[in-house]
Amino acid sequence: MRLLLVEDDPALANSTKRALESQGWAVDWTTRGEPVPQSLRQDPYDLVILDIGLAGIDGFETLRRVRAQGSSTPVLILTARDAVEDRVRGLEGGADDYLVKPFALAELVARVRVLTRRVQARSGDALGLGSLRMDLAARRVFIGERPLEVSAREWSVLEFLLSRVGKVVAKEQILQSIANWDESLSENAIEVYVSRLRAKIEPAGLRIRTVRGFGYLLETADAAP
Repeated sequence: MRLLLVEDDPALANSTKRALESQGWAVDWTTRGEPVPQSLRQDPYDLVILDIGLAGIDGFETLRRVRAQGSSTPVLILTARDAVEDRVRGLEGGADDYLVKPFALAELVARVRVLTRRVQARSGDALGLGSLRMDLAARRVFIGERPLEVSAREWSVLEFLLSRVGKVVAKEQILQSIANWDESLSENAIEVYVSRLRAKIEPAGLRIRTVRGFGYLLETADAAP
């Protein structure tokens, strides 16, 4: 999973980020709310962890802007405000859950798991095209009934492409979707993963077509160029 943490307390953000990353999740961190709506338009985050007491626009306004643009990404708000009206305001504004500071990191991890399971239950737990199928819950890929071996990076690239079938995606979009903001990963690496996937999904009658100047398009092999 890829999570976006919006927290302006560096000490709390660092400990929270480490706890989430210990679960194998990719975590991006920003201290301000202003860039969050644009980030959600560009990147496929699974969940936003949003502090209410931010500098600049606060968490309530950040949440309002996120929901106003039509994003349904789950949002867990963090607040030091224990007043009932603040919690109600956050939930009525579109938050999916909340935690009051100080909180136990184990509880935060548990709530993240619950929220993302709810989303997967609503949206289904598989992606596919032709005879290719990704079981998101089991993290396995199949061509028909035959398992297809892919690396963790190849899985992430394939999941991104399958979730955008019929759309051209840029290398930069793929790069941002599979890497932490503090992780070094090049567009050349994306080309390597795409090249490996091309060979692996060919038996499923699929291809990853390069659209010059724009990016990649996952489609069936008999689709018109």
